[in-house]
Amino acid sequence: MAATGEQHLLSTEIVSRGIQPSGPDAGSITFSVRVRRRLPDFLQSIKLKYVKLGYHYLINHGIYLATVPLLLLVFGAEVGGLSREELWRKVWDNTAGYDLATVLALSALFIFTFFFYFLARPRSIYLIDFACFKPDEDLKVTKEQFMELASKSGKFDEASLEFQKKILESSGIGDETYVPKAIMSPENITTMKEGRSEASMVIFGAMDELFQKTGIRPKDVGVLVVNCSIFNPTPSLSAMVVNHYKMRGNIMSFNLGGMGCSAGIIAVDLARDMLQSNPNNVAVVVSTEMVGFNWYTGRDRSMLLPNCFFRMGCSAVMLSNRRRDYRRAKYSLEHIVRTHKGGDDASFRSVYQDEDTQRFRGLRISKDIVEIAGDAIKTNITTLGPLVLPLSEQLLFLSTLVKRFLSGATTPRNSSQLLTSSSSATKPYIPDFKLAFEHFCIHAASKTAVNELQRNLGLTDTNMEASRATLHRFGNTSSSSIWYELAYLEAKGRVKRGDRVWQLTYGSGLKCNSAIWKSVRHIEKPSTNNPWIDCADRYPMTMEAFSQSS
Repeated sequence: MAATGEQHLLSTEIVSRGIQPSGPDAGSITFSVRVRRRLPDFLQSIKLKYVKLGYHYLINHGIYLATVPLLLLVFGAEVGGLSREELWRKVWDNTAGYDLATVLALSALFIFTFFFYFLARPRSIYLIDFACFKPDEDLKVTKEQFMELASKSGKFDEASLEFQKKILESSGIGDETYVPKAIMSPENITTMKEGRSEASMVIFGAMDELFQKTGIRPKDVGVLVVNCSIFNPTPSLSAMVVNHYKMRGNIMSFNLGGMGCSAGIIAVDLARDMLQSNPNNVAVVVSTEMVGFNWYTGRDRSMLLPNCFFRMGCSAVMLSNRRRDYRRAKYSLEHIVRTHKGGDDASFRSVYQDEDTQRFRGLRISKDIVEIAGDAIKTNITTLGPLVLPLSEQLLFLSTLVKRFLSGATTPRNSSQLLTSSSSATKPYIPDFKLAFEHFCIHAASKTAVNELQRNLGLTDTNMEASRATLHRFGNTSSSSIWYELAYLEAKGRVKRGDRVWQLTYGSGLKCNSAIWKSVRHIEKPSTNNPWIDCADRYPMTMEAFSQSS
């Protein structure tokens, strides 16, 4: 039984177990009550210090927004009432006292300042296109086939198989996800050979499609970033890519490992930094995870969870800082906000690669992962808010936080405090992020995580549609899931010119990262090279159908 102080972090759900076939209740419908941990209530736990981070970032990067309008206002007041002749006469009278050398010097200083500003300001980063790998049909498995494969492998006892079956039934994953053939083998599959084989399949598959879509040659790529959390061979995966495509010798290549499901945005951030310091360049960012190499064959339930959720997937993204690429680019990068909670021991160990008592290696998932991830997400969105929200929302948000701070309100620690602290006098105002973004690509980790994020952020079923569809159709593809979600939105033809897209990821460390993109043109519905071509019409699923399918 949960302690009194944790009751507000639990949610209950009544689940029908159908008609009992035998026993004293034979022939009658039975029900069970399922208790789950949920995300912490964002309304009661926002901290003012994280809002300061966002405003500090905004002020540092928004000085021109404050000074330029003021200068224009002063200039307009001075010359607004003058005719053209009077304006030229005034300019001539004021400059007649200067000699030619002074005028030329001032002109040169103005021109230098003007060009220095344009050369010194950060370069715009454009997303030319991206590709998501879709495995072959022979790798597709239903939930029933998945359990058959797990059973035939001979690596799990009955209790472990039953636990995985229950997790799958409530996972939100459908019957068309993909797993590598290696998991069907009764032999050891966590080998370097199997890992490289799976890596080659998914990475080269995504990159081949990317080069085909963009028309850019591999030798034209100046920056390469590959992220894969679990599988990190030597030579690295980035070196494998350079070798396969025979890329140029001075390419700046990076390989990110051990950074979990949030590594995709970290890789984009690294590519952005490289492009900012290397003009006229293009970068490729590859995000993936190796399912077979991370396959756990023990009996520890906390380590069996990744088997149930993670599926094959890979994304490849082409970025550019070349101004000529603006016309054919799809999106421009507006903001990246990164949050790291690794300083806290519970956060650091919430997703932890370890060995069980039988020396089987796997990924251990903490029972408090939802609550810990919620704290990281709360910090991230609180910092993000001042950068993206309309002024009206920012003022409401900041004023209620300051009011709460001055009144000495604290985060409730038990259910009674939760009820008494939610009065209108102290309850913080959670901004409406639907006013800041038109589209949401929130990491599809599990059905529970998606549902809790929707509830806490006040989002609609339409806002969460891409996340639920991706989880159902492709499963949790780790750091590449947000790109499958964006591909879904494009397949539906929903992305218009000027639309803003919020990508939100969270993963081991524990880290939470946000990337904000702005569409620079209307994105036409694709007819080829999109993983949703043959199935987008089957979505969205209703919440009832989504629950029944899982």
